[in-house]
Amino acid sequence: MTTGNSSCIYGRGRIFSRSIRLKIYLIDGTYELFRHYYALPSAHDVNGMEVAAVRGVLASVLGMIKEGSTYIGVATDHIIESFRNGLWPGYKTSDGIEPELWAQFPVLEEALTAMGVCTWPMVEFEADDALAAAAVFASHDPGVDQVVICTPDKDLAQCVRGSKVVQMDRRTRTIRDEAGVVVKFGVPPESIPDYLALVGDAADGYPGLQGWGAKSAAAVLARYRHLEEIPDDWREWEIKVTGAARLSETLTHNRSTATLFRTLATLRTDIPVLKSINDLQWKGPTAGFSGIAQRLDPEARAKLLINAQTLQASVTA
Repeated sequence: MTTGNSSCIYGRGRIFSRSIRLKIYLIDGTYELFRHYYALPSAHDVNGMEVAAVRGVLASVLGMIKEGSTYIGVATDHIIESFRNGLWPGYKTSDGIEPELWAQFPVLEEALTAMGVCTWPMVEFEADDALAAAAVFASHDPGVDQVVICTPDKDLAQCVRGSKVVQMDRRTRTIRDEAGVVVKFGVPPESIPDYLALVGDAADGYPGLQGWGAKSAAAVLARYRHLEEIPDDWREWEIKVTGAARLSETLTHNRSTATLFRTLATLRTDIPVLKSINDLQWKGPTAGFSGIAQRLDPEARAKLLINAQTLQASVTA
């Protein structure tokens, strides 16, 4: 199973009435763990292990549930390396990640699972792939009104569809629909992998093509949409771009590399992360959550349990 040990509890299937419209929240757990690690003061569990980021993410997810987000899934990079490392030697690895941060990934996955949250610890594929696959699955369900992908990662912009599938930056609380993607990048969601192939993605470890920047890539792709549709001869371009001759020469001589970079940037939506939309329904914490809460924060355990159990009562009522 390429998704690692998925902690989803598969539902029995549910027939949605026309009056029931669900909003699905898909969370980038890797981003959230990084964000909380660098934002929160240090804190340790009963064994002396650093767990401030884990506590922060758990509290954040419980806060979302309290606000009514009861169909929710979290994807994490259980292993940073993925199949993409076999395609490009410079692709991102776990090198350079703070050991205290890296050690919290399995703890977060265990805690979220015990809290009853559908969690995907990714192994061969990346957390972004799980989010993309879940977004496609959920968007095709007739009972779903909207899918909200919670991450600022530009890779996920390729998954946005109209106002049905949107991207949300939880830190700034801003939401970007398809029109917003065009405003931000100058190209529609379908062209985001092509855009990243040209400009590169330093966070993921591939450089793009020399000389191609955000403005030139947006201008050309706004007209041609995809790499293979861009004419080799710049004189055939139906747009004006500064340095067009140089850009076309670079692209012509490096099309295979650009195509490879596009493959790296293209998220996989064909991996089996869900069987039913009910896999995402939060039904309350498991019996094991009490012990994990005690280990993570003995002083706050009672409050954490009361919050979770109170929310469970309101959801299942």
